[in-house]
Amino acid sequence: MSRTTARIATIALFAAPLFGLAAPAVAQQAAAPAQAATPRAPASAEARAAYDRADPLSRSVFWTEQAEINPLDPVAGVKAAQAMRELGRYQEAADMAERVLLVQPANVEAMLEVGRGHIARGHAFYGVAALEKARDANPRDWRAWSLLGTAYEQVRRSQDAQMAWAQALAVSPDNPDVLTNMAISAMTRGDTAAAEPLLRRAAAQPGASLKVRLNLAMALGLNGKMAEAEQMMRRDLPPDAADRNLAWLRARAGSAAADQARTWGSLQGG
Repeated sequence: MSRTTARIATIALFAAPLFGLAAPAVAQQAAAPAQAATPRAPASAEARAAYDRADPLSRSVFWTEQAEINPLDPVAGVKAAQAMRELGRYQEAADMAERVLLVQPANVEAMLEVGRGHIARGHAFYGVAALEKARDANPRDWRAWSLLGTAYEQVRRSQDAQMAWAQALAVSPDNPDVLTNMAISAMTRGDTAAAEPLLRRAAAQPGASLKVRLNLAMALGLNGKMAEAEQMMRRDLPPDAADRNLAWLRARAGSAAADQARTWGSLQGG
C-alpha cells in the first residue's frame, strides 16, 4: 500500500541588499519550482466506474491513490479498504478505514469497514466502537446491527449478539445475511439443529447468495442429511468442488459439530 508523503515547502526570505534590486529576482527564481509542480487530479467518473469492475488488487491500488489525492473523497478510502479486505489484507483494510475516519469522522461506510476488517482478522473487539457509532448514526441500517451481532458473538457477548441480530431482522425481515450469521453462530456453539432452519429461511430468500446455499448444505450434512446436502452441492458447484466438499463432510460426520463449523469458516461480515 502506498504511503502519502507530506511535502513541506520552505520559503527563504532574503534581505534586500543595501543598493540595487536583486531581491525580487531571487524571489522569482525561488518560486519557479513551486509553479512547475502540477497536482494530481482525481480520476474521471468513467475511470472510476471501470476500476469498480476490476480485480481486487487493481482496485486496491487505484482507490488508495484516489484517497491520497483527495482524503475528503467520501468513496475512495472506503473502496480501498473493501478491496484490501477481499485480498485478505484485513489489518490494512481496517487501518485504511480508520484513516478515512480521521478526516471524515461522520463517514458511516468507513465505520462499517472498520468493523468488517477487525471481524475478518479475528479481533472484533477493536471494531465494536465504530460499529456502535454507525448504528447510532443510522438505526434503520440493518448492516450495522448485523455486523454488531457478529462482533459481539466473536467477543463472547452472545446475549448482545442475539439482540443485535433480532433488531437487524426487525429492520430487514428475513435478510439472508443476518440469518446466515445467526446460523453460523449456532454452529460454532455445536447447535447444528438450530442452524438448519435459519439457513433454510435464508436460502429461500430471492437475494440468497451461493455462500448461503453452501452453508445450508454444510448444516444438512452435519445433521446427517447427506443426500439432500449432496443434491444442493451438485446443483451449485462443479463436480470436483462438490466431491471435495462432500468428502470433507463425510470425514467429519462423527466429529464435534463446533469444531466442524469452525473448520468450515468463520462468522461472516453481513
